[in-house]
Amino acid sequence: MKIAIGAALSAVLLALYAQVSGAWFVLGFVALVPWLLALNRVRSLWEALGGGLAMSVTMSVAVFSWLPATLERYAGTTSSVWPWLLLVMAAPLLQPQFLTFAVVRYLNRKARPSNGEEEPPRRQGFMNLKPLAFLASWRFPSSLRKMLADRVGPARCVLAAAAAYVATELLASKLLFDTLGLGLYPSRYLRQGADLVGVHGLTWMLLLVNEAVAAVMARKAEARPYVVAALGLIGLDLGYGWLRCAQLRDGGPATVVGVVQANITNYDKLRADRGAFEAVRYILDEHYALSDDLRRNANPDLIVWPETVYPTTFGSPKSEAGQAFDTEILAFAAGRGTPVVFGAYDASAGHEYNAAFFVEAASQKPVRAYRKSLLFPFTERVPPLLDSEWLRARLPWVGHWDTGPGPDVVSMALRDGRRLSALPLICYDALSTTFVAQAAQRGADLIVTLSNDSWFPDERAPRLHLVSAAFRSIETRLPQVRSTNSGISAVISPAGDWLATAGWNERRIVTASLPTGAHAWAPAVLLSPWLAPLLASWALLELLATQLSKRNATNAGIRTK
Repeated sequence: MKIAIGAALSAVLLALYAQVSGAWFVLGFVALVPWLLALNRVRSLWEALGGGLAMSVTMSVAVFSWLPATLERYAGTTSSVWPWLLLVMAAPLLQPQFLTFAVVRYLNRKARPSNGEEEPPRRQGFMNLKPLAFLASWRFPSSLRKMLADRVGPARCVLAAAAAYVATELLASKLLFDTLGLGLYPSRYLRQGADLVGVHGLTWMLLLVNEAVAAVMARKAEARPYVVAALGLIGLDLGYGWLRCAQLRDGGPATVVGVVQANITNYDKLRADRGAFEAVRYILDEHYALSDDLRRNANPDLIVWPETVYPTTFGSPKSEAGQAFDTEILAFAAGRGTPVVFGAYDASAGHEYNAAFFVEAASQKPVRAYRKSLLFPFTERVPPLLDSEWLRARLPWVGHWDTGPGPDVVSMALRDGRRLSALPLICYDALSTTFVAQAAQRGADLIVTLSNDSWFPDERAPRLHLVSAAFRSIETRLPQVRSTNSGISAVISPAGDWLATAGWNERRIVTASLPTGAHAWAPAVLLSPWLAPLLASWALLELLATQLSKRNATNAGIRTK
């Protein structure tokens, strides 16, 4: 019962923290404390697993309460029961990090002697995998040795559990790629630390601070060193963020980008009401008109339309009308003298892809198409092992697209003749730190993100999607232009600032000037792909060391009797 109460209290705090606005980000430093205090009382591995499961379920329900309505909207059903049941049952898969964290934390804590209990003598030598305690036994008197053990043991337990938490998030490929560090976005200086090893580095810091606060509430006097360390981490992150923001003020040559958000949604209904030809005619005419407004207002170097804004194949038309539309889009870019990036379908050898097309002003064909690589399960692609006629007959809305080749960078000519290297992302692609880091290693000047967030019932999920995309700019130190059909579209600086936005459910054009000539170094581009294996190895080795030390101590205790 105490575990359930602690998990529920933490879930409420996380729900407030997940608003990602105002001063709610402060809750990230204490949100897990009720759950951690409850975990301190578990007495078995099964209780630890239960604590992790309770946190997974309560957090999923509290933070992702918009997901059931999204599933209903996408599937076109009116039932309000099955999506919630699915969310609860899938919670351990959505948030597996709570289970591994609880297990690793319990096993490490269980292996340490309780307060006041004399630690049995240990074998010394190569097999002793605790070097600090080994040195202490040789160089310090017993009183200092005990103090060192009292401090180092719990700290190593906390560090190992935090490493297991972050490693699980990265290795499990979580469905929504969510992590605690995203909630620090409202703090301009705190969020800059994401350029070191990615946003998950901020998650690691938050876990340590939560553990320090929990230690204060559990044992006040003994927890002072941990509080000092936690405050030091926060101070270092703030100081680093201030320095990085100061370095990013001079951004070099600027590129003016324009975004079209026509707020046209539910293409299926539009097609049913108007017919396929008239639906496409209406969608394109709206984007032509808004793009002309952009040219009159700002004369941008590049115009970006949303994901699948042209809801058919481009470059391989299925009809004469499709061929005419293809030619018309190319003529639009050439006639206005402005390159355009837009979403459509790409077809090849019987396969179809969700793609982004890059059209230069002087070209009579697309420079290149980027094929979306990370497809959302079931809605865009069914895993081959589960794909069948039986499944598609019962779930007619499941996707059929094929997976693109992977991270890419596309070079294109701008209106003034300069060449720009664009890192294209489509919707789900923007959620993965590792995927974007791999693309950034190829060299890029600008991230171009196309998305369709019209399936969400309100602005909560689109806001989280935008926040996650903004962290990709921080991690790579690349500016970003993001176009969605219904919001939230944005132009994002290398520091993650939203320079201009088009809000949820708005028909609007957005323009801003971005620095695309300077390339600030971001360690995360190189280091973030290595974070998961390093942390997983750390957690496993620490767990192994603790268990071996426990066994050695037990054997030594038996021999002394």
